Amino acid sequence: MKHASAPAPDSAVADIAPGMVRLLAFAAGVIVANLYYAQPLVGPIAAATGLSAGAAGLVVTLTQIGYALGLFFIVPLGDLVENRRLVFVLLLGTALALAAAAFSEQAWLFLASSLGIGLGSVAAQVLVPFAAHLSRDETRGYNVGRVVSGLLLGIMLARPVASLVADHAGWHSMFGAAALVVLALAFLLRRRLPLRQPGSPLSYWSLIGSLRTLFATTPVLRRRAAYQAAMFGCFSLFWTVTPLVLAGPAFGLSQTGIAVFALVGMAGAVASPIAGKLADRGHTLPATACALLLAVAGFALPLLAPLLAFESRDLALALLVVAAIVVDMAVAANMVLGQRAIFALGAEVRGRLNGIYFSLFFLGGAAGSAAGGWMYAQYGWDAVLLLGMALPGAALLYWLSEYLASTRTVGEPS
Repeated sequence: MKHASAPAPDSAVADIAPGMVRLLAFAAGVIVANLYYAQPLVGPIAAATGLSAGAAGLVVTLTQIGYALGLFFIVPLGDLVENRRLVFVLLLGTALALAAAAFSEQAWLFLASSLGIGLGSVAAQVLVPFAAHLSRDETRGYNVGRVVSGLLLGIMLARPVASLVADHAGWHSMFGAAALVVLALAFLLRRRLPLRQPGSPLSYWSLIGSLRTLFATTPVLRRRAAYQAAMFGCFSLFWTVTPLVLAGPAFGLSQTGIAVFALVGMAGAVASPIAGKLADRGHTLPATACALLLAVAGFALPLLAPLLAFESRDLALALLVVAAIVVDMAVAANMVLGQRAIFALGAEVRGRLNGIYFSLFFLGGAAGSAAGGWMYAQYGWDAVLLLGMALPGAALLYWLSEYLASTRTVGEPS
């Protein structure tokens, strides 16, 4: 007897192609790198544009402010307007801002360009949910993890690349080259990305107004943002202070040496797809604890140098290299675990959830960077390491409340 065939299961739906994942990862890295090119070049930029020493910090601050505004007011548009067009327009704006920065001779023009670079670079946070939309449920974490790996590589590569280019061709060349790369990327993504038209019936201002409701009614979002705020805080603290330590009398590295150190730290990005795969298999809770513990261990490692009487500069430097890789692994893993958790809440709100998530943990990163510089100036390197341990340590205590709640739920009679 012939039976009617059953409907195809969800797993039969075509998954995102590996080539598309690689393209999204590459694009996310290229885009987010624009936020960090200026950080090692603040001195020469300030000197060339006439910025005072007190105002030089605006070079970095305005880029971060632009990015934060974009996360709040632009990224949610991913739930409202066609995504490919949104990315294309944002990248055209970013390329224009980078070109303006490259030709800047006056402080006001460079600072305005910095704000524009930050605003446009939120295109990366439209692409990450794009990977989630195109993935099947059982591979979503792994695919998002691979895209986030590219994003983190962009963050880690930007500073050493900027230092090396500026050393050989000047800081103007760095921004000019970045403008050309972003412009080419805009047209490449316009040709390769599939159309995605969200079906949200909301107006723009209703969409923005819904952010507060989403935050208030989504405990998973609040918890994951808190974890990652602590982690990105310690990440920013580490990479703000460590170059100062490496350039100091203890190590005496040149800018090129510091750039090589940062390149080695990129190895930590390998944790992203691993964490995504663990999340896909339902191991988010223990994987989060492992990521938080890794971060604590990463900051504890350099404290071992005096305890073990390391008189060798090379051994102490090797320990610091391992610490950099461990910290980067922890932050990368926890970011993916958080995105996998919030992306599971529904396709119609992914853009807004991602915008809120990144907005909150970037605030943690800004606080960590500021606190690290102040702590190092006031109390020294060991105090910075202790603060770095304290941030993921506090998140681990918060995680404990989630773990205890999960055990109570499991123990309840059905």
